[in-house]
Amino acid sequence: MVRRSDVIDAGQRIGDLVLHTPLVESEVAGVRVWLKCECLQTGHSFKLRGATNRLLQLTQEERKAGVVAFSSGNHAQGVAIAAKRLGTPAVIVMPADAPRVKVDATRSHGAEIVLYDRRNESREEIAQHLADERGSVVVPSFDDPAIVAGQGTVGLEILEQMPVTPSRIVVPCGGGGLASGIALACPDAEIVIVEPDGWDDMKRSLAGGTIVPVEPDAPGTLCDAIQTLRVCPMTFTILGERGASAVSVSDEEVIEAIRFAWRKHKLVVEPGGAAALAAILAGKVDPKEGTVVVLSGGNIDPDLHARIVGEA
Repeated sequence: MVRRSDVIDAGQRIGDLVLHTPLVESEVAGVRVWLKCECLQTGHSFKLRGATNRLLQLTQEERKAGVVAFSSGNHAQGVAIAAKRLGTPAVIVMPADAPRVKVDATRSHGAEIVLYDRRNESREEIAQHLADERGSVVVPSFDDPAIVAGQGTVGLEILEQMPVTPSRIVVPCGGGGLASGIALACPDAEIVIVEPDGWDDMKRSLAGGTIVPVEPDAPGTLCDAIQTLRVCPMTFTILGERGASAVSVSDEEVIEAIRFAWRKHKLVVEPGGAAALAAILAGKVDPKEGTVVVLSGGNIDPDLHARIVGEA
């Protein structure tokens, strides 16, 4: 398991290798809330934090052999950027339907891309096969203590930046690495996770007390960044012990959040990264003083963003 001390160690370890992203004051329904802008992180998502923390702990032999990761795009970029900085080869297993902007950005950082069918193939099995072939280390997107600890540094920054003690932190959730890391970093704050409609496996898992996967007939979603088929015991346990609550949002609600972020703050936020803001704007999570909303990513196709915000 991961402890708060591991998050603090991660903050010291990754230091100046990640940006300390801004905390922006906003207002929803007449209530002041705060937006933690991980969409402005290097690579345009929080994923660089966990990837950097994990890769810095590789041995010299492991760095030479390289790493393998699987991701729809944001973890892919985080690992690719961290690997390039350390001179480590990186192979990324990405779904064939991942946004082109994410595939191209990952490739631009020098990573090798292997595409797969997310509905019919196992990314974990493909990644493990590649790692076995090449003697590489698998770097999962959330099921790793070093990844969770690294993502938790978002929470440490929130504590440093907030003018008041954060009462509630609302976080987009795929596998739960970011949410569980923040839950460890901010033990006195209420944690609310937000998933896409039909992909709310963490919500159903927490409600039932046992991990359940996404239903096989799950609908399509714009939120590719948090489109995870099954959570892991580590993140499930952390969020369960912290009493995290959960809601889900529709594509239409996410679109309104993308528009709000752009029109009010000129922030470019991708669908998955806007899920927590969508929950607040839709009234599924009541805003209250001391609420922080994490904007977890900003990797959205420019043409899609222009259409959504009405500037196409």
